[in-house]
Amino acid sequence: MTKTLKRITAAEVEILQKISIETFSDTFKDQNSSKDLADYLKTAYDLNKLTAELNEPNSQFYFVYLDEQLAGYLKINLNEAQSEHIAPNALEIERIYIRSAFKRHGLGRFLFQEALKLAQEKNCSTIWLGVWEKNYPALAFYEKMGFTQHGSHSFFMGADEQTDLIMVKNI
Repeated sequence: MTKTLKRITAAEVEILQKISIETFSDTFKDQNSSKDLADYLKTAYDLNKLTAELNEPNSQFYFVYLDEQLAGYLKINLNEAQSEHIAPNALEIERIYIRSAFKRHGLGRFLFQEALKLAQEKNCSTIWLGVWEKNYPALAFYEKMGFTQHGSHSFFMGADEQTDLIMVKNI
């Protein structure tokens, strides 16, 4: 199976919106109310918001393909585009999302390794991310990749305040 990565352009914003809504919903719909999920999706994946994110010079989005089929995507942030200041000279992995049909094919690891390469190319010394405290599969994955918890922050799913754990890996 061939895994490939392609940088996403603003011209592909509608495809990004569709896969964002699909993967986020599939991952979190069973643990959240439909109203909170719908409210979050409407705001987080609004076309204007996604276009602005794609045009942010310190953010990068990548589609991942498995045998030429769109399987998921990665979003990283540098400098002031990061959602928080966790460490000097850091790279944030904001999103690694894989479509349900493509899970268990090593794509999460592939995207993490690509983010790590990008961090090394940018001479970053730290890579970090926030992950919902109840997303046990993701927590286990990131721990396996060498991340450790270094705090937490609030994440709002609609009106529901949740806790994201801040996971950090020094590189």
